[in-house]
Amino acid sequence: MTKISLFLLLNIMTILGAIAQGEAYQFFTSKGKKIELKDVLKKSSEADITFFGELHNNSLAHWLQLEVLKGMQAEIPDLVLGAEFFERDDQLSIDEWFSGFITEKNFEAEAKLWNNYSTDYRPLMRFAKENNLEFIASNVPRKYASLVSRSGKVALDSLSDEAKRYFAQLPYEIDMDLPGYVAMKDMMHGAPGNSDYMVQAQALKDATMAESLFSAISAKKKILHVNGSYHSKDGEGILWYLKREFPELNILNIHTITQDSLDKLDPQYKESGEIILVLPKDSHESY
Repeated sequence: MTKISLFLLLNIMTILGAIAQGEAYQFFTSKGKKIELKDVLKKSSEADITFFGELHNNSLAHWLQLEVLKGMQAEIPDLVLGAEFFERDDQLSIDEWFSGFITEKNFEAEAKLWNNYSTDYRPLMRFAKENNLEFIASNVPRKYASLVSRSGKVALDSLSDEAKRYFAQLPYEIDMDLPGYVAMKDMMHGAPGNSDYMVQAQALKDATMAESLFSAISAKKKILHVNGSYHSKDGEGILWYLKREFPELNILNIHTITQDSLDKLDPQYKESGEIILVLPKDSHESY
């Protein structure tokens, strides 16, 4: 048995064991009311776009993402899947793999894969391909976000027209007073680097992921977007940019947290999303 196969088996056993004990996860509404997965799927199918704000390294959250994707696709056959874990310049390779022009092995050799891709994200991609779903690689290439974090967003102006295809249209607006961005600056207090530039880089990611979805939204397609929870927390980040462009958009925001107990939602998280997914603090991590 390969290391990856053994990892997956242990991961599945951990999840199934937790489910058998009835303590694997719990969904809550923003009012703190417990709801079931089937209720989340109903709300997701009714929304124009659903955001699944994940914890990147939480295996149980990734399994639930797949369950949400399957449940939504059963109701919406032409569902669009978008995600942070692929950058815009990987889109061509994804399209070629989904169309059968290149093999999965060739695709994975060329794409910029996250460290936990094989265990946590590959199942989403395979399901999307097998069910002929459109996939949107929404994130900005990290080299451009890194450039902004070092030199500020003004540095993007000097890049070529070809490079500018891979991030949000310039100039992108930033509200530095958004609580999430203010919190970022506070966390960086005393750390090396320019905190304003770091916020500008975060905003570039948010603006780019939002803009990557504009075309599908304009075409009235239903979307499930997977991203780190901080990019959609409290309706900020990606959602702030979307609401500016599409103020009437029906958005469902699923926000993931961990707690010691699944019995009751900590009040501090009630505004973080329309749906809050609570996972045990000791649930399995990918890395």
